[in-house]
Amino acid sequence: MSNNLMNNNFSEITFDRKSVRIYDESYKISHEEMLEMIQEATLAPSSVNMQPWRFVVVESEAEKAKLKPLIRFNTRQNDTSSAMILIFGDMECYERGEEIYDQAVAEGGMPPEVRDQQLEAIIPYYKNFTKEKMNDVVKIDSSLAAMQLMLVARAHGYETNPIGGFEEDQLAEAFGLDKERYVPVMIVSIGKAKETGYSSVRLAAEKITEFK
Repeated sequence: MSNNLMNNNFSEITFDRKSVRIYDESYKISHEEMLEMIQEATLAPSSVNMQPWRFVVVESEAEKAKLKPLIRFNTRQNDTSSAMILIFGDMECYERGEEIYDQAVAEGGMPPEVRDQQLEAIIPYYKNFTKEKMNDVVKIDSSLAAMQLMLVARAHGYETNPIGGFEEDQLAEAFGLDKERYVPVMIVSIGKAKETGYSSVRLAAEKITEFK
């Protein structure tokens, strides 16, 4: 459990979350706490535990200036947040499969023979995915981590805003990543709120649900 939690009330964290676009410009989140929050976010589930998410934390003025022309109408978040967290999906995430499953064995969560059986089946399966299928898998899994990150941030006393309006074809290369391997999923701004955010309506559950 984190030592930096400001709030551990599930209802407040989850149901009072709002998208905040203006932050206290003077407040910077330490690298230690940022890594702590990302670690907690990666407790989110992923298909066969391949953990395809990758994070780039844009916090310096120079790097934020590089990001600014790529985020369309989301410049207030970029200008005032402690950081803009770029979340990518790794199209070759299976390359870390052995490392992940070795760690599971080392921590007593999996017998070696199960690791070997799983890797023998999973790695070729992933390698045979079409580009479109892999894109779907890594974006779904990385979106789960993004949502968890936003809730974790609230527990730490911060607010966030998920951002989908950016130049997808330029984001990876702008920050030194291979654009064929790393597909942009979302940008999450994070910081100490300077505004409360706005409530928004949701359709009633019975309008969007069918029981069969």
